[in-house]
This record gives sequence, structure tokens and C-alpha cells, in this order.
Amino acid sequence: MDLKNKHFVIIATLLLGQSCKESVPKLRNIEGQRIQINYSAIPKDSVENVIAPYRNRINEVLDSVLAYAPKAISKTEGILNSPAGNLMADIVMQEVNPVFAARTGKQIDFVLLNFGSIRSVISQGDITERTAYEVMPFENSIVIAELDGKAIRAMVSFLTKSSVAHPISGIQIIVDKNKSLQAVNIQGKPFDENRTYYVATSDYLITGGDKMDFLKEYLTLTDSDYLIRNTLIDYFKKIDTLKAATDDRFLQIN
Repeated sequence: MDLKNKHFVIIATLLLGQSCKESVPKLRNIEGQRIQINYSAIPKDSVENVIAPYRNRINEVLDSVLAYAPKAISKTEGILNSPAGNLMADIVMQEVNPVFAARTGKQIDFVLLNFGSIRSVISQGDITERTAYEVMPFENSIVIAELDGKAIRAMVSFLTKSSVAHPISGIQIIVDKNKSLQAVNIQGKPFDENRTYYVATSDYLITGGDKMDFLKEYLTLTDSDYLIRNTLIDYFKKIDTLKAATDDRFLQIN
């Protein structure tokens, strides 16, 4: 091979090697724009014909009447406890305790939920499955935590200082006019800090949600595999008329 051809081969090889190298992409700039979503599009008959039977069946199930509410039930009526909160906590106690007892041979001592989980007023009139979805749209389930006396005291302190009425059932808290704690009764008996208690709560709160960090101190934990929403639906199916009111489960005395 003469010198001229050698130079050609070398140059061609170098150029080929450079072309085979992967170029690393570099971000030059970021641009954004608002895309208007057009909800006025006309649905295609072929798609609508497939969806319609399923939609109609879902609406039929959701709108089937299960019970009746003689008046609206709200979480904002009341100061230390509310009709909606009391009803939801009582439902969880009634529906989940048999499940827990069957699995463990033990009883739930009390229920603690959170004010923010109640997302809608239960309106006066017919109660349906849709009502349950409106009140509890989240996929939260009930877990049962075993707590010691220290965690229970932290919980009571949290509740007495709270500015909203978190739903409770099975426990009574009594405070004076300055909201200083006077008594705690669980299942009608004075709180015993030397024993443990089984508390039904949500899988959201057990991780410290809503700043309830005391729940993370559980000794044992049992998952009921029972959605809070489903406890509402099952309860609605069993009764004719909803009854809910404020009571003395969280009481302030003069």
C-alpha cells in the first residue's frame, strides 16, 4: 500500500470512529405551555355503546336506597364531638369488632378516626351506596393497634388540645372549663395506664397521619381487611333510619 492510500485509510478510520461515539444529550432549555382540554368532544357511538351498560349498572347499584336520614348529619355540628363523627366511629366499632374478635379472640376497646376523613355531609333523605362514597371517598381500611398506657396518654393529650372533633367511640374524655383533663373512661371503666388497649383506627393514621404520631408506637397491629367505606355500606343495609347526635363521649364540665 502506497503512502497516499495509507493516509486515506487512517483518515477514514478516524472519521468512522468519531461517528460511532454516542453523543451525550444536553438540556438546553425547558419550555411549557397550557393545553386546553376540550370537554365538548362528541362521544363516538361505538365506544358509548360499550360503556353505557356498565355505567348504568354502576349507577343502579350506587343509587339503590339502603336507609333514610330524617335530618342532615354533619361533622361541624358540635364542638368536642359531632353527629357525623360519632356515627362513623360507632359504625366502625359495630362492624369491625366481630371481625377482630373472630380472628384474635380479643375485643376492640375503642375507635379513633380523624375529622378530615369525613368528606361530606350526610344529607337528609334517602341513603345509598353513593352516600358512603361521598362521605368516605378514600380507600382507607381499618387496622387494630395495641397501645400501652403511655401511648394512650399521648393520644388523650392530643385530642384535648385539638381544634376539631376527631371521631371516637368506646372511650370517654372529660375536661374542665379550661380543657384540663379530669377523667378518661374506656368501655365504661377508668383508664388503667398499666395495661394495653386495642384501638381501631385507619391505615392512614397508624403511620402518623394527621400528626397522630402516638399511633406509630403500637405493640401489635392487626389488619381487618375492611374498608371504612364498606363498614358504612354494610351498616346502612342493616338499619332503616339513621340516628346521630352529639353526646357525652367527649365532655367539658364547668
